[in-house]
Amino acid sequence: MRPKLVLFGDSITEGSFMEGGWGAALANQFSRTADVVLRGYSGYNTRWARLVVERAMDGVCVGGASPKAVTVFFGANDACLPDRGGASQHVPILEYQDNLRSICSFLKEQWPTTIIILITPPPIDEDGRLKNPYGNDNSGLPERTNEFAGAYAKACIALAKESDLPVIDIWSKMQSFPGWEKSFLSDGLHFTALGNRILFEEVVLKLKEKGISLETIPIDLPLFSDIDTNDPHKSLGK
Repeated sequence: MRPKLVLFGDSITEGSFMEGGWGAALANQFSRTADVVLRGYSGYNTRWARLVVERAMDGVCVGGASPKAVTVFFGANDACLPDRGGASQHVPILEYQDNLRSICSFLKEQWPTTIIILITPPPIDEDGRLKNPYGNDNSGLPERTNEFAGAYAKACIALAKESDLPVIDIWSKMQSFPGWEKSFLSDGLHFTALGNRILFEEVVLKLKEKGISLETIPIDLPLFSDIDTNDPHKSLGK
């Protein structure tokens, strides 16, 4: 049975299999060794993710096998400001941490050997959000700010440390590049192809740190170049 890598998150995860997406890049990276399973839910915060995690993971693995890894990527919606257009998605920061804790605990109980990788909320380009307002918000104010998203990123990192889980600080990573606002974010929140590439590279690096790479997962079937054309059944183990 092929190993699985599961991506659990909000719209940035849901859209990760689009052209140039970080999930699609992962599927291509591990195309001969593992299946990448998408569990992305646009608009979700951790409060709603906590309620659906059991159902979301139902059917991910059969026969008792555990995924090699699960990425948990929420917080962009939790970090909507409570007094602006995205207020219905806002989750207070302490509840955000508690929800992440519950989600990770569930995953660990289900699959004790699975690597759980937390990903912080991304940075916010407030100018981009003003040009792409949430819903019918005409207040002239962004429903998210980078400072507020940063507080949730720090809370995610703290929770990862408390729970001894690996974490990708994409909030800080993206901002280490000049011009990140327009290079990495298409609308102040969601990723451009370059933004997707940054996250893909960070996920691959974190997986490798945890012993999951092309070198450590065996190829499921021989490469064409390795097949004995005179006796292909022998090459394929039949």
